[in-house]
Amino acid sequence: MNGVIRALVALADEVDPTLIESALASSSFDVVGITDGLNEDMRAFLDRQSDVVVVGCAEYSERAARLVDQAAKQRPERPVVVLALSSPNGTLRQAFEDGADDVISLPQTGDSMRFALEKVLARRSGSSALPGRVTAPLICVLGPKGGTGKTLVSTNLAVALARRDMHVVLVDLDLQFGDIGLALGLSPERTLYDLMKAGVPFDHEKLDRHLIRHSSGVKTLVGPTRPDHASAVSIDNLREVYASLRTMTDIVVVDTPPGFTAEVIATIDVSTKAIMVGMLDSLSLKNTKLGLETLDLMGYASDNVTLVLNRADSRVGITHGDVAAIIGRDPDVLIPSDREIPRSVNEGTPIVASRPRSEAARSFGELADLYAKTPVKAPTRAPVDEPKKALLGRRRR
Repeated sequence: MNGVIRALVALADEVDPTLIESALASSSFDVVGITDGLNEDMRAFLDRQSDVVVVGCAEYSERAARLVDQAAKQRPERPVVVLALSSPNGTLRQAFEDGADDVISLPQTGDSMRFALEKVLARRSGSSALPGRVTAPLICVLGPKGGTGKTLVSTNLAVALARRDMHVVLVDLDLQFGDIGLALGLSPERTLYDLMKAGVPFDHEKLDRHLIRHSSGVKTLVGPTRPDHASAVSIDNLREVYASLRTMTDIVVVDTPPGFTAEVIATIDVSTKAIMVGMLDSLSLKNTKLGLETLDLMGYASDNVTLVLNRADSRVGITHGDVAAIIGRDPDVLIPSDREIPRSVNEGTPIVASRPRSEAARSFGELADLYAKTPVKAPTRAPVDEPKKALLGRRRR
């Protein structure tokens, strides 16, 4: 966007006006209205003509949330940006749900502020999504304990979605030991590290140059190839990458490392859905329970979390009743053991592509149907023995 950006500015009482003045102190901006305090009803103020509404606050409060919601509903074609003194890690998801187009940390220079607002305006003008909402959902695949099968779930989910005619971007967030490229048989010519070195802006053209296309159609942002490259990935840049990716695809799937690292928390904050992956062993179930409790403490709605139990038919002395008792809920999707799964990983071909009629592929298909635009009928399967059929039939709807 060229020319002057007209901004309506609403400031919470506790915000120092000089911080906002510094961010907007440029001939690039025309502040057409400013108000101190976030009042209950600001319809007259929000009815003024402007290109963007800026909400300044120390932290994202209930009053700020009400104003963002009101601004997005009153003039849905106009973007809303939140400027916050505190780190936006814990507020991004809620602000986006309320209708904000971006959350930016203060202080900001005039140049960086103009870049941020231009990006928001450009995203909005080129977006076919509902006004005030990010364009594509972001699915965060989680597992507090390593070795539960997060990468297996992420890759098969991404390919299954692509087979449902969806444009999918798969991001490897394991910055030290990511295996997405290996699991998909891709050569990591360009990685997330290379994208970070290229620097902002993370526009569509730059992102597309760093995405590697899989034969299924899935575009993949491969993790760094060396552990020491992880430090090049900053939280702020990661948010920028997610924001741009979500305007150039149908869905984004993010494979995360074990634990709740800063990168994982930032991803959870902007995600629309989460998948928690566990296995049939006491250590994994304990950590899965803790992971679900952590999401709950973060204010993540349990309805937006899908619980996937990997190797669900393993005979290890733990029943599915035990799982529900330990975790506090039944698994939503059961992934059975299959000797072809390790082979498919070694060959770099997800089992949904190599053996689409298998029980494992059918389970991944059911998972994909939870997020696909149009669910598909699973392929006809070979007969299954009765005990296994009963086991695989126990899914919570």
